[in-house]
Amino acid sequence: MNTQSLIPIGFAIAAVFLFWTLSSTTTSPFARTFPRIYNKRICLLIAHPDDEAMFFAPTLLALTKPELGNHVKILCLSSGDADGLGHIRKGELTKSALRLGIRAESDVLVLDEDRFRDSITTEWSKSDVASLLSSTFAPNTGTGTGTATKRNKNNKDPGAPTATIDILLTFDKSGISYHPNHRSLYHGAVHFLQQLTRAYPGYSSPVALYTLTTTTLLRKYIGILDAPVTMVLGVFDSLFSLSGAKRRSSRKDDLPAQLLYVSSVGEWMMAQSAMVKAHQSQMVWFRWGWISIGRYMAVNDLRREG
Repeated sequence: MNTQSLIPIGFAIAAVFLFWTLSSTTTSPFARTFPRIYNKRICLLIAHPDDEAMFFAPTLLALTKPELGNHVKILCLSSGDADGLGHIRKGELTKSALRLGIRAESDVLVLDEDRFRDSITTEWSKSDVASLLSSTFAPNTGTGTGTATKRNKNNKDPGAPTATIDILLTFDKSGISYHPNHRSLYHGAVHFLQQLTRAYPGYSSPVALYTLTTTTLLRKYIGILDAPVTMVLGVFDSLFSLSGAKRRSSRKDDLPAQLLYVSSVGEWMMAQSAMVKAHQSQMVWFRWGWISIGRYMAVNDLRREG
């Protein structure tokens, strides 16, 4: 590739940075016309303290805007105690969450159980994850052996399944970093939704599941430059995914099939602050690189499952 062929690429990169830098400090111009979510009860399901800032900061900063009327909570299944710092990391998560727009400390729950131990080599049981989600968010809903199934045997309509949240957010099946704990959340969340409707034939799930898209290694480390790429891919996916269109037409809710959140400069700095000032125990050398050029600090695209 000669020098002249690099000039258009240089101009394109400069244009993206200029457009981003001159944007409002509270709203990115990249995603203003994409679907938004209003007045929903939302849970972000993560595996470790700092997942919320390293991977989901753009989503949290977008969904917690007061004018949208959403109530967002965080459920973290481990204290991140692999290095014996779990007691510290619990508090760091709460501090980070408040910086990222979570309303109150009570909206952050961190578990510390043997079945959900922080480990780079351990897959958590999808049944354990689903059981926890069911008992937390759908305690009155039958899951195949409960009241709903008994009523069906008596030819009585049990009614629609219910839950205390409308939306569940988590990692996709690749887990962004392919961490087995991250992947376990995806499989557990899918299993949870299957259980919600298993005893209620003919009804849709009361909870919509959105998962954060895993990208290629190159896209993962080009920061805000990935925003135009993500938008173009999202448009093409919407236009040419006929099966997705059929699924959307059968849904009775008003939730979109895809979500895109691109942070403004000010929001990106908030995400930086959440990591540097709240998660101080985790700021080893390689995380400085992640928060500087990692696309998930500025760009989140989520897809609805099912």
